[in-house]
Amino acid sequence: MDLVPALEEPLKKVLGPPTAKVMAEHLGLHTVGDLLHHYPRRYEERGQLTHLADLPMDEHVTVVAMVADARLLSYASAKAPRGKGQRLEVTITDGSGRLQLVFFGNGVHKPHKELLPGTRAMFAGKVSVFNRRVQLMHPAYELLRADSEETVETWAGALIPLYPATAKLESWKIGKAIQTVLPSVQEAIDPLPDRLREGRGLISLPEALLKIHRPHTKADIEDARARLKWDEAFVLQVALARRRHADAQLPAVPRRPRPDGLLAAFDDRLPFTLTEGQRKVSGEIFDDLAREHPMHRLLQGEVGSGKTMVALRAMLAVVDAGGQAAMLAPTEVLAQQHHRSVVEMMGELASWGLWREAPPQKGGGGRREGGMLGGAEDATKVVLLTGSMGAAARRQAMLDLVTGEAGIVIGTHALIEDKVQFHDLGLVVVDEQHRFGVEQRDALRGKGKQPPHLLVMTATPIPRTVAMTVFGDLETSVLDQLPAGRSPIASHVVPAADKPHFLTRAWERVREEVAKGHQAYVVCPRIGDEEDDPKKAGKKKAPEEEADKRPPLAVLDVADQLAKGPLNGLGVEVLHGRMPPDDKDAVMRRFAAGDTDVLVATTVIEVGVNVPNATAMVIMDADRFGVSQLHQLRGRVGRGSAPGLCLLVTEMPEASAARQRLNAVASTLDGFELSRIDLEQRREGDVLGQAQSGARSSLRVLAVIEDEEVIAEAREEATALVAADPDLTHLPGLRTALDALLDEEREQYLEKG
Repeated sequence: MDLVPALEEPLKKVLGPPTAKVMAEHLGLHTVGDLLHHYPRRYEERGQLTHLADLPMDEHVTVVAMVADARLLSYASAKAPRGKGQRLEVTITDGSGRLQLVFFGNGVHKPHKELLPGTRAMFAGKVSVFNRRVQLMHPAYELLRADSEETVETWAGALIPLYPATAKLESWKIGKAIQTVLPSVQEAIDPLPDRLREGRGLISLPEALLKIHRPHTKADIEDARARLKWDEAFVLQVALARRRHADAQLPAVPRRPRPDGLLAAFDDRLPFTLTEGQRKVSGEIFDDLAREHPMHRLLQGEVGSGKTMVALRAMLAVVDAGGQAAMLAPTEVLAQQHHRSVVEMMGELASWGLWREAPPQKGGGGRREGGMLGGAEDATKVVLLTGSMGAAARRQAMLDLVTGEAGIVIGTHALIEDKVQFHDLGLVVVDEQHRFGVEQRDALRGKGKQPPHLLVMTATPIPRTVAMTVFGDLETSVLDQLPAGRSPIASHVVPAADKPHFLTRAWERVREEVAKGHQAYVVCPRIGDEEDDPKKAGKKKAPEEEADKRPPLAVLDVADQLAKGPLNGLGVEVLHGRMPPDDKDAVMRRFAAGDTDVLVATTVIEVGVNVPNATAMVIMDADRFGVSQLHQLRGRVGRGSAPGLCLLVTEMPEASAARQRLNAVASTLDGFELSRIDLEQRREGDVLGQAQSGARSSLRVLAVIEDEEVIAEAREEATALVAADPDLTHLPGLRTALDALLDEEREQYLEKG
């Protein structure tokens, strides 16, 4: 269905090409509808505005105030040596304080004529201090003229919308443009079914758009926001519900494990008991695998909760049923680690695993040397496929896949290549989902004869509402119980700048752990040669990084300093993403075997690396990592019977936001609680990631943490509605809203989900 013509009208026809061009380039607004959905960030009252006495330094502010006085001064300078330079000083007041505005040179003429005592205006500029006086230098301004019929009280109490703006387009210019297109709101077709809107006491869409842009009272704003939040939540949940419904119609081969097959043999030889959570989640997955429609399930859980064990049991169930399973990992280190872990867990049930000392001999007719592990009667071949493998090993792995000899393959993006074919792909497991684009996931799923079952894993705990919003086309399973035998992890912030002796003590603690027979990680933000990388040049830094001019600590530098200094005499090795794959694997093997005391690494060890003997981790420049990333890194220790220790080293001051973030990480081991803190402290898009944003980028007033109740209720309503009317036959307004939501990129996201 076509969009409503009035709202589809290009802005250049309504506002003129120059304004429309700026709006398109800087705000991404192209049509009347786009502009009407560009909502105010906040509102000010003309009589009760930002207190001029409390303005934040070095921030861009918009204030409404009255001109108290204005003085035009002459001065001498290099450009005007005879005292012909002009400086206009304007003092404004809002009743609570006074603020000086300063204009120089040719910029004084217009404000000198317009900013007369008694004039009210909006002023926008950056707050600075000169001669101990707070001022705005060359602020933009917009005069506010009250209508003659308007009383002073009415005028002073009116609400002024302040819009997300740019240096090239001030808030009031956006407001004027919206005033021009505001009559078009009457053309907006309501996407909410009447029953839902009336049942929840929500106002109509035209009324909501009028009230969000031109409120008379604060209650108007609340009514409008409540209605528009429902629009965003409901339309997105309908899109996801339709995706779930469409998936449920697809055919898939049911995969039921044999009672006496590979899975049963694996369970029999487990040296430990599965947690209640692992059994429950496995049951949900086995139920899905037995159906004639493809499973689409998200498995999320705490660091170290045993997600890999659950995924492996699902893969074994599919192999039992005659199919193949593929696990897609984001890095070679993680793919190799998963392969090593799976082969070790399966033991003789993996007929052969890694090529160890020698690769297959050229022309050897499939003869396997050095890597053969023997095999049980129910054994299946577990192969590794990565981009850096030698040609012979790669060719053999691909042959094993296409013939069906390999039941399980673990690999990187190399699995997605066109020439990789499967005999009967039944299950795709995607690890660390947020690191893959939709196209990559879809390319692997397309290799099955029928759509394979899909299990998506994320080791980053995410709040329930984020799961419903970002992974809303997937059913969710949660592992929140740690296996028996896991030890607690003590976490401490080490303020290296304030208390350098704390850092000295940190290295003593590492030596103590090594003396007990344990091992340690030291994590650094960078490798050490990024300065020479032209791609890194000119990269925009975070505000705190700008303030801290010292470059981030680097693996190569820190490892050298430690080996020569506080960790002298210990076995120190480095690991980072630019090392050749064989070298990386060799380093990890030595560390896993206990041959290395301390591994100095980048975040390449963030997920999946499992060395139970490693008990200590020191994270350098910890303030440069996000909350969830720190939690992931910390999860690499405490994986055995000995207690874990994580030390977060920082030079940021106590009062900084970065220190507060680190204190939060040190105070709890609850990943779900930390994920909420992460989301509250950062922009949602940063947390969710571009690859997963999809339709999420359309959210303007809906906040996935604050509006948990709205999202949950919208999901219920959407699911019921789509079950009753999948094609939305009787809801043209909702179909229109979906068309607007599902542009080409987002349609692809939802279709390939």
